[in-house]
Amino acid sequence: MRKIAIAACLVLLSAYSLPAAEVTEDIKQELDKGKRQEEIKDLQQQQQIDQLRRDQQFNTEQRQLDTIKQQTPNLTQPQPQTGQVQQQLDRMRNDQQIQRLQNDLQIDRARRETNPARQQEQIRDLQRQQQLDVLQDQNRKIQMEQDLSRLRQQQQNLR
Repeated sequence: MRKIAIAACLVLLSAYSLPAAEVTEDIKQELDKGKRQEEIKDLQQQQQIDQLRRDQQFNTEQRQLDTIKQQTPNLTQPQPQTGQVQQQLDRMRNDQQIQRLQNDLQIDRARRETNPARQQEQIRDLQRQQQLDVLQDQNRKIQMEQDLSRLRQQQQNLR
């Protein structure tokens, strides 16, 4: 009788331990999913901040170019260099808009990914791409500053 009672207890314990393991695994998966979603949210916020910085940089450079244009009212046609700088600014603006849309698409893809390992890989790829974009933007900024400086110098030489 005692052996039957012990066997019954063991059966009951094993029956309860299996759902507990499943519940533990479900909780772990939910925590991992929450962590991935938080990483995606952080990445998206960082991309927005970077985009705002690029927009601010573009606006500053546009104002500087406009100032240079206004300071040369005696010239009936803009200098070719000024036109080139304007084209570069326009191209940079278009590139930023395209990049913003591509980033949004990539974030949406990462959110829809059901495989946690693949989602993590996509997040890492997005972070690397974001770092590359920042470096490219810094390079463009330096080039634009050099062009604006050269235009200012040419303008001063004309006076």
